[in-house]
Amino acid sequence: MNQNLRDAFERTVRCHSSTTAIVTEDGQSQTYGELDDRTTRLANALAERAPGRRLATLAVNGPTAIEAMLASQKRGVGNVQLPFRESPGALASMLEPTDAGVLLFDDANAETALSVLDRVPFERAIHAGEKSIERDGVLDYDVLLSDASTEPVEPQPEGEHGVFYTSGTTSTPKAVLFDQEQLWYGSTQVVMEMGIEQTDTALVTTPWYHMVTSDAWILPHIQAGAAMVVQSDFDPDEALQLIEEHDVTGMLAVPTQLHALADTQADAGYDIETLSYIRTGGSIVTDGLIEKAAEYLTEGVYNTYGLTEGGPNLTFAHPSAQEDHPGTIGTESFTCELRVVEAAEPGEDPDPTATVDPGETGEILMRNPGMCDGYLDRPEETDRLLVDGWLRTGDCATVDEDGYLYIVGRVDNMIVSGGENVYPEDVEGVVETHDSIDEAVVVGVEDERWGHRVGCVIYTESADVDVDDLDQFCKDHDRLANFKRPREYAVATEPLPRTDTGTVERETVSTEFFGGE
Repeated sequence: MNQNLRDAFERTVRCHSSTTAIVTEDGQSQTYGELDDRTTRLANALAERAPGRRLATLAVNGPTAIEAMLASQKRGVGNVQLPFRESPGALASMLEPTDAGVLLFDDANAETALSVLDRVPFERAIHAGEKSIERDGVLDYDVLLSDASTEPVEPQPEGEHGVFYTSGTTSTPKAVLFDQEQLWYGSTQVVMEMGIEQTDTALVTTPWYHMVTSDAWILPHIQAGAAMVVQSDFDPDEALQLIEEHDVTGMLAVPTQLHALADTQADAGYDIETLSYIRTGGSIVTDGLIEKAAEYLTEGVYNTYGLTEGGPNLTFAHPSAQEDHPGTIGTESFTCELRVVEAAEPGEDPDPTATVDPGETGEILMRNPGMCDGYLDRPEETDRLLVDGWLRTGDCATVDEDGYLYIVGRVDNMIVSGGENVYPEDVEGVVETHDSIDEAVVVGVEDERWGHRVGCVIYTESADVDVDDLDQFCKDHDRLANFKRPREYAVATEPLPRTDTGTVERETVSTEFFGGE
């Protein structure tokens, strides 16, 4: 048997045809047998109307998005997983290198989709939903499926899964194509890491189009034949209600969501005893957040680390690892090999053999059979991404004596102040331990003497912030060397901007509070 997702889904259908596959927030459900039938029909309809062309999907979390993924796997012609929070102009630019011939969209994204259709010459468009769409050439999803064949589809030999986009905060997201074998490795390793079983029920609340949601959450549960409760857009109160109502056993949540869930649960007290594990990652997970989640949600918090280009997650930390190694992202995941090497100067390639000693900081390099082959139509950036068979993550980490990794920051976020390297995330972790601070973002501010000085933007829900008291706190803290201490503070009146994976939009923060560069 080939190591691909099409075969994995066929096995799930053979074994669990009558088992519930998807439950929506309004209580509608599909079995794996029904999901198989609908995705075969969609695959045939696409093959007939746009042979050899990729499908682009603009939809919120729900059955339409999952059906688009599986139908594309059956065809072996990729699904372009569009981020529904992007603007029409950005989406049009993102579609340029993908060769997508059909746009599938839902009610929630109808206005954006019609604007995209004004910009991109698709052969066909398909609307899934109840809204009336007054536009020539837009087909109705349910009518399309009802008229389509249920005969098995002959897949293209390339065996594509589809196109993901990097979640960059300073440039247009880059398109990355993956085939099904690459993502099969990621899906299979998550089943192994977390012991996912057919009896599990997962809550899907992070955006489906991200690599982590698709390959580390949706696809593993499909592979195991487990049920998925799908929330179209994250709301902490509704998420906790869904956990209680459907006896959810596991969920994926980025750190910002974990904070919101724990705060809501502390006040509301839902019955969520069935929730036995949470997979998190996407940004640095602090010791305090682990403790908070353990107190109000579940002690089974798995901290993980990965990036879009890497495909399968690179590391994972079993909840028990936090006892002796607080804050760790764990060790290598199955199928993955990591090295932490001396960070290179800007524009230079790191040496994959120059590994750092325990306690020192360096850049993470990785390789595994599921990593990407590069970016679509961006050869120069692909060259910078890959070094002698290793993929550059752009993330800096330290490794302790036991081999556990700790993220320090991004190579491109590093501030050089007076010749010393300062990683913003390292400083933020200290500032946020102050009782009055809810969020902190550290950026470099141009300085004539030092090159850059450390600037810190803080947000707090309390009425007053004593900056002098905070500065003294930083001076006294035994984890913060003096050269890392912020020399300038700014106070935000609302939560600081982040991507939907929890990554701080540093360029926006720098421009708004310090004028940028």
